[in-house]
Amino acid sequence: MTLSKKQTAIQFIKYILVGCLNTAITLGVIFLCKSLLNVNPYVSNALGYIAGLINSFIWNKNWVFKSQKGYSREAIKFAVGFGICYGLQLLVVFLLNSNDFGDRQWELGTIFTISGYGVATLLGNVVYTLVNFIYNRMVTFK
Repeated sequence: MTLSKKQTAIQFIKYILVGCLNTAITLGVIFLCKSLLNVNPYVSNALGYIAGLINSFIWNKNWVFKSQKGYSREAIKFAVGFGICYGLQLLVVFLLNSNDFGDRQWELGTIFTISGYGVATLLGNVVYTLVNFIYNRMVTFK
């Protein structure tokens, strides 16, 4: 593995770790707001995603991509990238569910069932993760 490929692999692993932290923060804020503070569920959801997005930007800028550039331009690029990648993820989910795929169900063992919508969501998340990593590496933190 060349140094460049190794650096990219390390960045991707860090990016995945940051994504796991973002998920925990997003879900934690949603739960805190909705269940403990009785905030409207949609407001709670938005606050959770905003918290996750801010966390993601800070960790990706400083730890994953180690960017030394200013915050304002990179924050705007990061938010645009989020919008683009979220849109692609949503498109994947929509396209897969626009036929009977979304209505299918698969039993995995005796206690776990996954729906077509669940599979579509997972595939959409894979698309989001890969495209967002590439976008941030080549555009936001270039």
